[in-house]
Amino acid sequence: MTLKERLTSDFKDAMKARDEVRKNTVNFVRAAIKQYEVDNRKELDDEGVLAILTKQVKMRKDALADFEKAGRTDLLDSYNKEIEILLSYLPEQMTPEKIAEVVKATAEELGIEAAKQNMGKLMGAVMPKVKGLADGGAVKKAVEAYLS
Repeated sequence: MTLKERLTSDFKDAMKARDEVRKNTVNFVRAAIKQYEVDNRKELDDEGVLAILTKQVKMRKDALADFEKAGRTDLLDSYNKEIEILLSYLPEQMTPEKIAEVVKATAEELGIEAAKQNMGKLMGAVMPKVKGLADGGAVKKAVEAYLS
């Protein structure tokens, strides 16, 4: 079962179960996928769907900080539930320790020295290895820690 098929199936199940949060969250993701496909005139595979899911999680996490500043706890709870639902479709995320191991191994593999000017080079080499498995912010922190 592809990821798009799973999303469609889960949408139907959420409708039957009258689970509004899950239904709306899955529907937003399906709409984002459809919008991308219409805009780019190409069918997305599982990798493309994962990229959209990751982007949706990031958007919601970014909004959490704004809601916290504004004191909107009602929206905080709602967005946390949506993030939890979206994360269930993504592969298990890497731990900070595992990310640090990948950064170290990649730096040694490429012979990159621990200096700040090598940040872009190291980030560029590490990101494809952890795509979909780690947040870019977490990778950036691990690279900065390694380089300092």
